[in-house]
Amino acid sequence: MVSLTERAAEHVLALMRDDPEALALRVAVQGGGCSGLQYALGFDGEPQPGDEVVDQHGVKIVVDRFSLPYLSGAEVDFVDGLMGQGFTVNNPNAVASCGCGSSFKAEGEGDEVAAAAGGCNTCSA
Repeated sequence: MVSLTERAAEHVLALMRDDPEALALRVAVQGGGCSGLQYALGFDGEPQPGDEVVDQHGVKIVVDRFSLPYLSGAEVDFVDGLMGQGFTVNNPNAVASCGCGSSFKAEGEGDEVAAAAGGCNTCSA
């Protein structure tokens, strides 16, 4: 399952206070980006049937069945540095990623996945 650092949880909880319908943080992957898969983070209401759910640092995290194998053992963190601030995913399942880190290739995926994705809109890698 996905884990959330305390720092990331603080930022998620602050954002959730501004959205009364946000009951959970949904962490997912979807096809796209220059490496084949990209991360998707967003707020959600109640979990859907088949979702995996875990509570960490006061945040309910939900992951759908499709995304779970790609995110098993991943950690969501919040970074604040010279290049900006935001959420980042440290994913042990990623065997390659684009220059900006918003898309990745998982073990067992062929280059055809990245080619079909159509390029990264975030970086020029």
